[in-house]
Amino acid sequence: MGSMKILSSVIENIIFVIIVVMIIGILIVVNKLRKKGKLNSPSLGDSEFSANAQGAGKNSDFSLRRFACSTGLDKNQTRMLEFVLKNDEVTDPAESLRAPELLDRHFKKAYQTITDGTAKPDTQERLALLFSIRNILENSNITSTRQIAENTDTVITVGKESYTSRVLSAKGKNLVVENPRNSGGESVKPERNSRVTLSFFARSEKGFSVETQVVGIEESEDVSRLRLAHSNRLQYQSKRQFLRKQTAIPADFYLVRLENIEKEKKLVVEKEKLSGKIMNISIGGCAIQTNSSIASGVRLKIEFSPTTALKAAVLGQEPRTNQNGTTMVMHIKFLKVPRKSMNAINALVFEYSDG
Repeated sequence: MGSMKILSSVIENIIFVIIVVMIIGILIVVNKLRKKGKLNSPSLGDSEFSANAQGAGKNSDFSLRRFACSTGLDKNQTRMLEFVLKNDEVTDPAESLRAPELLDRHFKKAYQTITDGTAKPDTQERLALLFSIRNILENSNITSTRQIAENTDTVITVGKESYTSRVLSAKGKNLVVENPRNSGGESVKPERNSRVTLSFFARSEKGFSVETQVVGIEESEDVSRLRLAHSNRLQYQSKRQFLRKQTAIPADFYLVRLENIEKEKKLVVEKEKLSGKIMNISIGGCAIQTNSSIASGVRLKIEFSPTTALKAAVLGQEPRTNQNGTTMVMHIKFLKVPRKSMNAINALVFEYSDG
């Protein structure tokens, strides 16, 4: 009887050892799979955007969810933003979200991926989501001179005088701009360590100014460069709600009147076709130059082609006009824009479409 108890105890110990060994083995396998990226791959719903999982170890602590929350993105927009970054194999998400030129590249590639020529039932829905994020990010405040896009026109105030210039580079230790010239065509050349004020409009047409310091001047055969100290103390000046693009797109438009039909108010489009040219456009409205005389406050159905592949039709209202001889410029506020037309206008404004 005693030998049976001993044998039973030995068997229990052996089983226990086997179980422990199996558990250790499973943990080792799981750990190896994680290191190879086969487990814990970041899905579109992950709360933390692990740059390690994206191939960027230096940004492993970067949280996309935290950024999305601070920017006002919802869950679906956050997932789309992850798709945008992964689609272009971004290795440094933090840098991309700070740099307008990089951000544009990623969004343009995502646009091209979504519109790859394969007809999908959710294409327009995905494009609408893509552009909703792009417009939110476009309207996010610039907080540093490091975020100024190259070739941005600026005004530099030295003492009591102001001069036009442009940004050559915002990367690196200093902000590099063209050394401004005075009315005689000579370089201004402000003294090293002197204070200057830089004023500019972001692409979203938000105005900013910042006081900074001259670091140095570099002379070359083609251009004289002025190096300025970077600053995070930008002063917000003004803005437009949406990014606006200068264009020259032919447009037809029709007067729209409101009538009572069968005891209901309905919009009726008049048959007479008028013509003009869209001079600038955003997703909120446009400016149309025309020789037709139109009263202020009227509703208009506007037809135009934001791309060669699409003819858009929108409903707008003219809150004001500018008269210049026989030419009138109508400033139109969009009242109703179909989703497909809205996506096409966004692609035109952000220059993601090839026309």
